[in-house]
Amino acid sequence: MKSLPKITCFLLQQKPAKKENALWNQPIPLSRHSFKGTPTDEADDRLSYGDYFSAARDFLQSNEFQLLTDTLSKRANRQVELKAIEEIQIHLEKHGEFYHPSRIETVVEGLKIPLVLNIALSKTGRDGIRKEFEILKTLNTRFGCTYLPEVYGRGDIYTKDDFKVGLFLGEWFEGYHEFHISLNDSDRKKTILVWDPVHGTIFLTSEQTRQLYRQAALILTCYYDLETFEQILPWSHAAGDFVLKLVDGRIELRLVSARGYISLIKNKDRDPRSILEALLVFLLNLTIRMRLDRIDGIGDVVWSDDFAVEETINGFFQGLALKPPITLFGDPLDVCFKGYLSFWTEQELYDLAETIVNLYNPGSPDVPVMKKNLKEHIKVLCLVKNDPGFSTDTGR
Repeated sequence: MKSLPKITCFLLQQKPAKKENALWNQPIPLSRHSFKGTPTDEADDRLSYGDYFSAARDFLQSNEFQLLTDTLSKRANRQVELKAIEEIQIHLEKHGEFYHPSRIETVVEGLKIPLVLNIALSKTGRDGIRKEFEILKTLNTRFGCTYLPEVYGRGDIYTKDDFKVGLFLGEWFEGYHEFHISLNDSDRKKTILVWDPVHGTIFLTSEQTRQLYRQAALILTCYYDLETFEQILPWSHAAGDFVLKLVDGRIELRLVSARGYISLIKNKDRDPRSILEALLVFLLNLTIRMRLDRIDGIGDVVWSDDFAVEETINGFFQGLALKPPITLFGDPLDVCFKGYLSFWTEQELYDLAETIVNLYNPGSPDVPVMKKNLKEHIKVLCLVKNDPGFSTDTGR
């Protein structure tokens, strides 16, 4: 008989989760907004914490732990047999907007190897999890970037009440944490607050915040496809799609989600004008979305300060400079696009931005905030692009 690894489960704040605990049979919130007393869909009272952990355990145990041992072998760069796994810890990390991710802490012959198990309980999450798994696989193959997590396998588990739960196993970004705009108690100014469970919450400095917006824009630009005009969309600061790590005071950013990969442009002609037009739509949408968040992740929709525009544009040009050359252009693409952007007037950019905003679901709480701030946003954008000192030099 094979020796099976010990599996233990932990709730938020590292509290053990056991069948004898009262919470085991309590309904699990289907999103972070459920804490505010708003049911999200019909599954609110049909899934318990026990169902969640049982689904995670059953998924990991399926086919005699085959997916897990294959994944650990990749991560450890050597063959890992089932008997070498000493312990598996399932840590519920958060009740997210779409998934309830667990950190899977495995111990293999004394070596800790963390993974993430994304678990979809809500209808929205279940509908999207298979699609996202395939998108992540595709983007990790198509682009030479390492900002998205690797993914290893997915499947469905049915609870005792025959309720389907979607899951996929992926790379865990160790030491990276969620962040959101918060109001600093000292001056009530909007400041980025990092949720670090080990060292406590940390407010970023102004320079660190600039780095954050710049890197987020660079990452999204890196995954923009110049052939098809496709981009990672939707993404959202409010959903915690980006995570960060502080290294010697500097920001390192990763993108943990890619729920969609679409083009906002119907014209797929690949001539110089079409390429530049599509890039402009991408940039405008990028600068708008970059400014949206929710206070502390669950509060009202909030609009970031003006410097986010400058740093988003800087990050965009940094990402553009990393793209392979396009033979259709005589000069580097970032240089060509800067010249193209300079010809657009403030009114023309506002009209185009308004068209982009009108593509959003009118029922989204983001839309009134975007419309309220759009004119001023375009003014700030034009100040940046018309600044005589503005340069695509990525070293500035």
